[in-house]
Amino acid sequence: MNYHNITKCDMLNGAGLRVVLWVSGCSHHCNGCHNPETWDYLSGIAFDNEAEEELFNALECDYIKGITFSGGDPLHKNNIDVILNLAKKIKTKYNNKDIWLYTGYLYEEIQSLEIIKYIDVLVDGKFVKEQADTKINWRGSTNQRIIDLNKTREKNEIVLIDEIR
Repeated sequence: MNYHNITKCDMLNGAGLRVVLWVSGCSHHCNGCHNPETWDYLSGIAFDNEAEEELFNALECDYIKGITFSGGDPLHKNNIDVILNLAKKIKTKYNNKDIWLYTGYLYEEIQSLEIIKYIDVLVDGKFVKEQADTKINWRGSTNQRIIDLNKTREKNEIVLIDEIR
């Protein structure tokens, strides 16, 4: 897996101050995408042990609420195994941190993937330029959903998160 950046103190890609891992590789190619440079899975740099250590060191900070996987698409075929492994390690080592994941896939398409068990909040759906809205939090277009996966699993129905916490 390749990645473009590790942002260590982000407040735009999920609730609270977060670490964000921006991965390479996306097959959705949404018109008006904010990060088209991440589409090519070969772009960026290899995610190695040093990058993982950098990520985990950033998560050590008490003021960091959690991690967000974004990109590109963390569920791209070249990313999903590494993202799953990272999510498992984070849930074990930092059980007080939450995990957000952004994907162009709909929850209904990916709900049976193992990774879903480790994600707390899923922002799903392709970016739709015609539905873009700069006044909404944590997503680029109004068709995208912010799904509380813990409550969704509990209630066995999709539970959306309000934008304001």
